[in-house]
Amino acid sequence: MGIQWRDSLSIGVDGIDRQHKELLLRFDRLLNACQEGKGIEELKGLLAFLEVYVHSHFNDEEELQRKHGYPAYEAHRSEHLYFIDQLTKLTSETHQLGVSTHHVIETNNMLLKWLLNHISKVDMELGRYLNAGTP
Repeated sequence: MGIQWRDSLSIGVDGIDRQHKELLLRFDRLLNACQEGKGIEELKGLLAFLEVYVHSHFNDEEELQRKHGYPAYEAHRSEHLYFIDQLTKLTSETHQLGVSTHHVIETNNMLLKWLLNHISKVDMELGRYLNAGTP
């Protein structure tokens, strides 16, 4: 049931690819924990990790975009802000109500799907731009 890194997700920027691998590894742990009936416990750790790591990762991506004059910077940043907003809502809800099976399912459905879609489409475009040697 887990999720594994595959080369087709590589955008060709080593630092960003390493960060994407780490994100997928953390989601894989959640999926595996769900199979073992330990999803709620794992989700607590994942949300704490994401609150810090996602900001750092998005900042790294956005810095690269600004440095290289990426024309789709604002749209890309907007997607990052959307993800952060969804993560903030989910984290806030779990702090108020406690972590439930509903939150585990929501994390799997929303955050993981968003992440995979974002990497395979939006980040892939960024990778093509950066690897084309555009100033």
